[in-house]
Amino acid sequence: MVKDTVLKVYGLDAGYDGKLVVSGIDFQLAEGEILSLIGPNGAGKSTILKTISAQLDKKSGSVSFKGREVSLMERKERAREIAVVLTGGIKTGMLSCREVVESGRYPYTGILGKLSDTDRQIVDDAMRLAGADIYAESDIDRISDGQRQRVLLACAIAQEPKLILLDEPTSFLDIKGKYEFMDALVRLCKERKMSAIMSIHELELAGKVSDRILCIRDNKADRYGTPDEILKNDYIAELFGLDDELMKKFRD
Repeated sequence: MVKDTVLKVYGLDAGYDGKLVVSGIDFQLAEGEILSLIGPNGAGKSTILKTISAQLDKKSGSVSFKGREVSLMERKERAREIAVVLTGGIKTGMLSCREVVESGRYPYTGILGKLSDTDRQIVDDAMRLAGADIYAESDIDRISDGQRQRVLLACAIAQEPKLILLDEPTSFLDIKGKYEFMDALVRLCKERKMSAIMSIHELELAGKVSDRILCIRDNKADRYGTPDEILKNDYIAELFGLDDELMKKFRD
C-alpha cells in the first residue's frame, strides 16, 4: 500500500543571524515513517529541525506539510500538526511533570487552558506511552535529564501531531532508556500513523528504527537512503572524518 506523503522539503537553505548554516536539503517523508539526521556536531542538523518547524526562517527553498508551506500556517494549526522535542529543555516555572504534559493540549484548549475529561485522558495516555507516568506529580526541575526527556516526549504526544521533530532525544538516557524511548517512538508512529524526524548520534539505533537516513556533512546534504545503503563502515568513517587506523582498532 502506497503511503501518503506528509512532508516535502526541497532546496532548503537554512541558518540564523545572517549566517547560512546548511544548504541543499531535499527529502520526502511518508505517513508513519522515521527519518534520522546523522553527521558531525555543528553540521546543521538542529538548524534543519528548527527551520522545518518554522522556529527559524528559511533562507530559501520549500518546507511543505500536506501540501501547505509550514511557515504560512497559523501558529495554533502548526502546533496541532507538528510537535517539537528539543535538547535545550524548557523554562518551566516550577511546574509538575503532569502540568508540562498538559501544556501539549493548549492548541486545542485555548489560552485559558481548561482541560476536558477527554484532554486529561489524552495526557494520561501520553505519559504512560512515554514512560513518564510514574513521576507525574514530581516537580520537573527536580527529576533527572533522562526523565525530563520522557516528559517532553509525552508533551509532544499529547499534542496528537502528525509529525514530531526530535533533536538528539536519547542524549541523556542510559542504555535501557534509549531502547525504551525508541520502542515508544516506533510504536507511536506505527499505531498513530505519525511521522518523525530526529537528529541522532547512536548509529546502531538509527539503523534499527529509521526508514531513511539523511547525512549532513560540510554543512550540506551528503547522502540520503535506507539504513542498509548508508550505514557502511567506509562511508561512516568518511562522514565523521575517522582515519583508517582508528577504524581498524575497533574492527579488530
